[in-house]
Amino acid sequence: MSKEPNDSAAIVSGTPFDFLGVFCDSVIAGGAAGVVVEAALYPIDTIKTRLQVAHAGGKIMLKGLYSGLAGNLAGVLPASAIFVGVYEPTKQKLLKSLPENLSALAHLTAGAIGGAASSIVRVPTEVVKQRMQTAQFASAPDAVRLILAKEGFKGLYAGYRSFLLRDLPFDAVQFCIYEQLHIGFKLAARRDLNDPEVAMIGAFAGAITGAITTPLDVIKTRLMVQGSENQYQGICDCVRTIMREEGSPAFWKGIGPRVLWIGIGGSIFFGVLERTKQILEQRRIRDQESKHY
Repeated sequence: MSKEPNDSAAIVSGTPFDFLGVFCDSVIAGGAAGVVVEAALYPIDTIKTRLQVAHAGGKIMLKGLYSGLAGNLAGVLPASAIFVGVYEPTKQKLLKSLPENLSALAHLTAGAIGGAASSIVRVPTEVVKQRMQTAQFASAPDAVRLILAKEGFKGLYAGYRSFLLRDLPFDAVQFCIYEQLHIGFKLAARRDLNDPEVAMIGAFAGAITGAITTPLDVIKTRLMVQGSENQYQGICDCVRTIMREEGSPAFWKGIGPRVLWIGIGGSIFFGVLERTKQILEQRRIRDQESKHY
């Protein structure tokens, strides 16, 4: 697999940091990984969303599990590309600046910054996707057109603060756990990790982070799918209403599909990400070497 930044030539003091090369490789790898995961696991995500939206005694519809996939992929591609494109260079710059014993801080910070940058695309994509998953619209273009007509531009960013409340800690913690485990396993094995090992670490990081952020995901989902009904007036009102009407167990709705989806998704995402980064890095090195001849 590609080398960790701590032992990469790009982090060695005095070595120029190839921002453009790292950024371009990260954008391509992130976009590829995001699309593969979304396409493979979309039905599980749909079930999770419907479980979280259902009120006490409500039935879960199992038809149309791929509803909204095409439109979602159109948003996931740039969102994942932006996230990794921001995360990777930020991480490497922080690792170069901070002491080695603060590598976890670099990973946490880079994950949060990447999540904030990609939220510009991820939130509208998530809003349209979850409205489609709950059968509110027939197609993604219709969803965008009708949301704009009924709720205005801000409708595409419904639940934005709750999205950041969920995704900034999620991105920071998931990538920190993955990176720290990757470094630890690599030091213990004294070699680069193979694809199954990377997938295992990615699955563990995803499952743990997905489980502990489930209550935040429930709040985000309720705010995003309510549309113009405005059942909830914000994050605090959403929390109070759910507690009053459904009790605390409602905050853990969909935890099974969420952990399954993000656990499997983590294994696929990080596996595809690392493999794509390795291929692109090797190609870049060959191109640089060829210029010297």
